[in-house]
Amino acid sequence: MTITSTQLQNDLRQTAHALADAARPIALKYFRGAGLAVDNKLSEGFDPVTIADREIELAMRDILARQRPDDAIHGEEFGPKSGSSGLTWVLDPIDGTRSFISGTPTWGVLIAVGPETGPELGVIDQPFTAERYIGAFGQAEVTHNGKTREITVRGCRDLQDAVLFSTFPEVGTNNERLAFERVRDQVKLTRYGTDCYAYALLASGQIDLIIEAGLNAYDIQGPLALIQQAGGIVTNWQGGPAHDGGQVIAAGDAAVHRAALALLSEQG
Repeated sequence: MTITSTQLQNDLRQTAHALADAARPIALKYFRGAGLAVDNKLSEGFDPVTIADREIELAMRDILARQRPDDAIHGEEFGPKSGSSGLTWVLDPIDGTRSFISGTPTWGVLIAVGPETGPELGVIDQPFTAERYIGAFGQAEVTHNGKTREITVRGCRDLQDAVLFSTFPEVGTNNERLAFERVRDQVKLTRYGTDCYAYALLASGQIDLIIEAGLNAYDIQGPLALIQQAGGIVTNWQGGPAHDGGQVIAAGDAAVHRAALALLSEQG
């Protein structure tokens, strides 16, 4: 299934904006607030969730129930809801909750929609900086302070000139970390820990490469659609589809993507 109807495209775009609009005031109500309660989803380790995560997802689900009741939903906090339209909304109410609870504005609201083959619309919304990145149906753009402009990835033919972002070394197995380091050792600059905001930077031509592991579908589908519509490439570490999560590599230039993939697949 490919979304070709102009009417449906417009409806999905309007619904995506409505979801992001609903999320913003909730996120800002709690961000950098005193006494924000944080729950841990894990018995071992730390995977935080807050009332902001839950309130945002419930608000988005309520909008979808009214505006797109036949669509399926896959959300981080409240699981799957089946649908009959062939389309699924994938929601991460706050991607980067660790950053959210630490007061760092690199978290974001992630929204995606598409068929089983992958998302065709993706949103990264950063309420605190008032930036909304959306990629859909052949176009990618960012809106900030009431002004909207088109965005595109930048060219970078040589891995040695590339700027790489990642959440490593905190995320991933030891073998994944070693594979990541083979790429890290070849690039010009590596930065860590910017959550979904790194994908917005790649889509807007500020950086060249992102390498991650251990992602869920709701972590990657919004960024994936945004980057693809901005002219970039997002795959798993084997060069296949990445919309189900796992190991992910995103690049603005095909040459850098090929060079990084070759290093990731080397036997250490």
